Amino acid sequence: MKRFFAILTVILMLAGLLPAAPATAAEPVKIGFVYIMSGPFATYGQFAKKGAELAIDEINKAGGILGRPVEACFEDSTGKPDVAMRAIRKLVYQEKVDCLIGLDSSGVAKSVVPSIAQLKTPLIITHAATPDVTGTVCNRYTFRISLNLAQNVKTAALLAARTDARTWTTVGPDYAFGHQSWEYFQKYLAEIEPGAKFLPKDQIAFPPFKTTDFSAYITKIMQTKPDGVLISLWGGNLIDFVRQGAEMGFFNGDYEVLVTLGAATEVLSALGDKMPEGLWVGSRYWFLANDSALNRDFVKNYHGRFGEYPSYNAHGAYGALLTYKAAVEKAKTVDKDAVVTALEGLTVELPVGTITIRPEDHQAVTDACWGKTAADPAYPIRILKPMQIFRGVDITPPASDTGCTMK
Repeated sequence: MKRFFAILTVILMLAGLLPAAPATAAEPVKIGFVYIMSGPFATYGQFAKKGAELAIDEINKAGGILGRPVEACFEDSTGKPDVAMRAIRKLVYQEKVDCLIGLDSSGVAKSVVPSIAQLKTPLIITHAATPDVTGTVCNRYTFRISLNLAQNVKTAALLAARTDARTWTTVGPDYAFGHQSWEYFQKYLAEIEPGAKFLPKDQIAFPPFKTTDFSAYITKIMQTKPDGVLISLWGGNLIDFVRQGAEMGFFNGDYEVLVTLGAATEVLSALGDKMPEGLWVGSRYWFLANDSALNRDFVKNYHGRFGEYPSYNAHGAYGALLTYKAAVEKAKTVDKDAVVTALEGLTVELPVGTITIRPEDHQAVTDACWGKTAADPAYPIRILKPMQIFRGVDITPPASDTGCTMK
């Protein structure tokens, strides 16, 4: 009798008279994102979230990762190391994420990275640029797919050497990022141009991170009458500096200006036509720099969905998901240690171009783009014209020079 009812049930299901048993949904691949989502630098986290959401939607539409859907968990670091560490622990222990992506501040990154090895969860850094996280505090679970400070500043030094400027000064945030930017700039420019001179400590400017009035620092730099100025301010600091500097005539001075992160679309969008033309500005990704099909589709889809052009932080989160997906598919599993092994030495195409993650220090070898700010009626923001692309292999210090001892 039981056999009769079993056969009858199958017949009715095949005939469509009974509903089929519900399919078991695949367990999602969970990704934890930690960015600055509040405060004056929140635009960076908001751009990153948009890039992540676009990538997740595209990946899920194409079948997910190993047939499993991708699910995102976002946490706010607020730009503070202790808050970021609590967010990371929550993502790993409570949300049980398979991978971590993010980090904006170099100070935050340097503080939390030593603990990542204890969590045994891969972290893909997309923004924080301090060389230390793929240098002196490197570890097996930490990777970076974006340009680090040394790579980006090497391009600034190469550009500086092409100018007539011989005496240089700087304006940068008063923490690791600003100070290291100036140290690396002096190191690289002195190697390229032995005749270069650098103003002493009492004549350069490192405003505190919370500064909103830059007038005293602008006046100080203008009074020293340099030939060139390296500006490593970013985000809200850079926006305030440019607005105030333009009003005070800073950009009318007879000196070269290099802005290491001036091509961030977050900054360009906020400044609009208030961004002076003719400044050399850099970025970790520029949406017009690569004519590949992948980049054209990324820019088109991002602009179509959000009504704006992708920033380097949007690209960073988007690219990190493509990188993680490639590593999982290479490893054929989401097992964390297997994914870490797959990430080491991985070559993957991103909208920025093809990158390779060095196994020695987990730093990506990736191209850099700089250009001069210019108005263009086709765009609502300043664009880069002309552009200068620097090959990753030419601007990336040897792994042996990073101080990384992989554990």
